[in-house]
Amino acid sequence: MGNAQLQSIHIHPVKALGRLSPRQAVVEPWGLAGDRRWMLVDDGGRVVTQRQQPRLATAAAELLPGGGLRLSAPGAEPVTVAVPRPDGAVPVEIFRDKVRAVPAEDAAVHAWCSAFLGTDVRLVHMADPAGCRPVDPEYALPGETVSFADGYPLLVTTTASLEALNSLIARGEHPGEGPLPMNRFRPNVVVTGTDAWAEDDWSRVSIGEVAFRVAKRSGRCVVTTTDQSSGERGKEPLHTLARHRLMDGKAVFGQNLVPLSPGTIRVGDPVRVVG
Repeated sequence: MGNAQLQSIHIHPVKALGRLSPRQAVVEPWGLAGDRRWMLVDDGGRVVTQRQQPRLATAAAELLPGGGLRLSAPGAEPVTVAVPRPDGAVPVEIFRDKVRAVPAEDAAVHAWCSAFLGTDVRLVHMADPAGCRPVDPEYALPGETVSFADGYPLLVTTTASLEALNSLIARGEHPGEGPLPMNRFRPNVVVTGTDAWAEDDWSRVSIGEVAFRVAKRSGRCVVTTTDQSSGERGKEPLHTLARHRLMDGKAVFGQNLVPLSPGTIRVGDPVRVVG
């Protein structure tokens, strides 16, 4: 893997919304700076994602200085969101985890999000990820935490594995749905210059100056079948992954990473397997 390098970096300021693709990013213990520090919750305080609302794929969030947002969506005037004061935290649920998050202070922001989805939602912010939400203890080391990402600080995918997957789709039952772009998998970092499925065997990797522990393979869900431009759903890649990449009962693609050191990663950084 001597020629492997970081092809792209992706940050999702609001969980389930569109991504940003900067040339560099700061790695914090709980993920890339600015990644998934905001999310939407329903009137019961439960997370709302593309699983329930595929239309979220068509909305975008731009990071503003200080951690605020500029939200935009088709047919809606953009709206700006400031980071709320941390003293207004309320209980919310993200999958099996119960944590505290701070609702945006401007009621117009909640109204904007609710109007876009056609259902009542609120936009909430994770004020301090340190100790707020632990990584799954079955795969975590003591003290590891995560933002509002599905379960781990970063997700890595490789271009070679996507090419191999697209080849399988082309020979399968739904060839018209391929080839699929990498954004279906919503990774944080994309690596090029490896063999297909090489990431299956990684245990520790470095990207530039930053080291990562490989926690577990990423089990994929219905979100991967959602076109990230239109919000429309198909059957791939889950159909093909279930036939060719079923591991421990999960259709897998990519690996979950936990940072072992702070630092900055940059597009073009060398990627090395270190354990």
